[in-house]
Amino acid sequence: MSMTLDFEDRLSDSPLVEKIWRSHSARGGPFVSIAQSHFEMAITRHQGRTFITLRGPETQATRADCPPDGEWLGIRFRLGAFMPRLAPGALRDRHDVTLPGAARYAFWLDGSACDYPDFENADTFVDRLARKGLIVRDPIVDTVLHGSTDAGSVRSAQRHFLRATGVPHATVRQIERARRATLLLRDGIPILDVVHDAGYYDQAHLTRSLRRYIGQTPVAVSRMAEQLSFLYKTPPSP
Repeated sequence: MSMTLDFEDRLSDSPLVEKIWRSHSARGGPFVSIAQSHFEMAITRHQGRTFITLRGPETQATRADCPPDGEWLGIRFRLGAFMPRLAPGALRDRHDVTLPGAARYAFWLDGSACDYPDFENADTFVDRLARKGLIVRDPIVDTVLHGSTDAGSVRSAQRHFLRATGVPHATVRQIERARRATLLLRDGIPILDVVHDAGYYDQAHLTRSLRRYIGQTPVAVSRMAEQLSFLYKTPPSP
């Protein structure tokens, strides 16, 4: 019997947040956690325990197991939003940090007890962190993403980008392209058309990219052979 994992998501009013999501596992099982570029906070509720985990970018797909009867809430931050005291590079590639619990409904952050956010008030939670300077966003990230960096400041902009995201801009582009290809394949677009539409050199190039960033071949993606993490469904960044 395959894993059953239900997702719900919504847009955010916060300029720092891309999306708020939540999920519930009716049955446990393995899934593929795809590569992603964003900093994220995830609240887990399972077997009477609640804890919050800080996650950084992931530069390749990994296999993971989902326990049954678990609940998760995720705050997916906009690219370039980060915690200055725990930059995304320190969290990169599953070097996750779980914050200590303060009580049943709270955790410790920067020496203060904070209530766990929920699906409805996550924006308010982020705003409070931003007012305290615990979450910031580097505006130069948008400049790099849109290719409007002056030639004389490219190196400085790339340093800002790496500090704020934890990965080089080239890696972000590669991850976003693989996610776009995954969306096209799961919409039934033929593989050779996806090669062209997503900007790959040839089918072998597409295959190498999807194996690294999505954890599956194009054929497996098309056939929906395995459960993918929710992030493949989110709109690619500019």
